[in-house]
Amino acid sequence: MKRSGAVTRLGAMEVRMKIGVLGSGIVGKTLATGFLQHGHEVTLGSRTPEKLSEWAENHSSGKTGTFAEAAAFGEVVVLAVKGAGASEAAREAGAGNLKGKPVMDTCNPIAEAPPVNGVLQFFTGPNESLMEKLQQEFPAAHFVKAYSCVGSGLMVDPKLPGGKPSMFICGNDDVAKSTVTRIVLDFGWEVEDMGKVEAARAIEPLCLLWCLPWFTKNDWVHAFKVLR
Repeated sequence: MKRSGAVTRLGAMEVRMKIGVLGSGIVGKTLATGFLQHGHEVTLGSRTPEKLSEWAENHSSGKTGTFAEAAAFGEVVVLAVKGAGASEAAREAGAGNLKGKPVMDTCNPIAEAPPVNGVLQFFTGPNESLMEKLQQEFPAAHFVKAYSCVGSGLMVDPKLPGGKPSMFICGNDDVAKSTVTRIVLDFGWEVEDMGKVEAARAIEPLCLLWCLPWFTKNDWVHAFKVLR
């Protein structure tokens, strides 16, 4: 992977990278803005790039385009769309544009159904995950689950009384996980590597647990932390 413009930061080595973010929602925009703030080059992609005009006006150093343009631009690709549309978004991005690249998968398999007493419903079963389906469909891409178990308000540089929260990641490719780990550390998190792609079966449901206080108590300023 080609890199340029190395920048040293306290606690981690940040390398200037080209990031393609797929998604015009709050998660995609939040992460795209975070990458710009941390010195990376960013192209934010959407099925309808016109949706990104306001973001583009407020972030002149970033670029916007289609899913395919963002994926082709990125050395690292971030998939930040609704889970039901994740496969379609990756197809529109193009398998060739994802080949050999770390693909940071933030998606959750949330069904188009209301929560039950605050518990969201998934369209996957307990012995499968959305990320596994994506990895099977795009075997040449290196998917890494990340940012699927926290709200957008805490994704970049979280400040919590309990200290740095824990980000759970998984994926089959160690080099891709190393790249995502560096990003997550630089964004102010600790990293818990849960192993191969099958670990997404355990990580994705953390979204359900994270959302419960939000739905039942209007408490959305919280994150998970592993204590030893």
